[in-house]
Amino acid sequence: MVEVKKEGVLLQKTNLDFESDGVLNPAVIADSNGIHIFYRAVGKGNYSTVGYCKLKSPLIVEERMTEPLLSREFGYESHGVEDPRVTKIDDLYYLTYTAYDGVNALGALAVSKDLKHFDKLGLIVPQMSYEAFSNLTESNKEINAKYLRFNIHGGIHKHEGKEVLLWDKNVIFFPRRINGKLHFLHRVKPDIQIVAVHDLSELTPEFWEHYFLNLNEGIVLTSKYPHEVSYIGGGCPPIETEYGWLLIYHGVYDTIGGYVYTACAALLDLQNPQKEIARLPYSLFEPEYDWELAGEVNNVCFPTGTLLTGDVLYIYYGAADEQIACASVSISALIKELLVNSIENEN
Repeated sequence: MVEVKKEGVLLQKTNLDFESDGVLNPAVIADSNGIHIFYRAVGKGNYSTVGYCKLKSPLIVEERMTEPLLSREFGYESHGVEDPRVTKIDDLYYLTYTAYDGVNALGALAVSKDLKHFDKLGLIVPQMSYEAFSNLTESNKEINAKYLRFNIHGGIHKHEGKEVLLWDKNVIFFPRRINGKLHFLHRVKPDIQIVAVHDLSELTPEFWEHYFLNLNEGIVLTSKYPHEVSYIGGGCPPIETEYGWLLIYHGVYDTIGGYVYTACAALLDLQNPQKEIARLPYSLFEPEYDWELAGEVNNVCFPTGTLLTGDVLYIYYGAADEQIACASVSISALIKELLVNSIENEN
């Protein structure tokens, strides 16, 4: 098994109103000006914004803003700007997040040239009812029954005057175009799916109808091992290596005490990232310390950002939905272990 070091808690909640109930699930990116962390900050009433801090080194905070960097502005995000991820493609930063309006949780996008000023481009996932989703996906052969069970929302069509939509979260862009196309991961429970477009303007209602008619073609990863048996979802932006795209994602399994969220690892093909090359048959790490076992939501390690320094891969994660922690691993050792557990070696 690959050795992982838990580095401990990096950020905790403060007495400031916008982050008094928790900080979690950070996006991480480095440039010539330092290491930047954009994190979900939760205030009273479970209203979320995006906070910001800058690191002096992978584990030392240099400065931290005392107000949100990104706040709730529009109806689709009226209750929360949640769980950011960030990547840079060409000269533009893509910061994706989950927009929560109190009823629906959907993937949204903001872009920036300087990581200081962001332009919100709105929702980029489908705004579709469960009924429409069910009708479209029934043509897929042997579709996982969990798609219908997880997304029916108790059969409720409207809540608080709003239409209940298909939840589509964990939108994460690959850090470069592949074969001329933008690629991003997203998650309709229980699997991780992928989208490839030349331009975001292609993401029309007609696009999504065709996409779900052929949903099986868009699935990248599905649950396979006990530590991810309930469902999986995107974690950190993919990391390009000579052996493939290294994907740190989250896996969930159910226990008598509720769900347990774990950090997992897989490799995807460089030219065809829909193709899985390898996957760890065990969790990379999972809750074991107090800050991971007990919090706003117990038993949670939710990876959302990475930083590569030499051979050391730092993985930043939400701990028990209340604090931000970090773990580290040798990326060469991780890839070696993944290749031992390649799909090819299984056959």
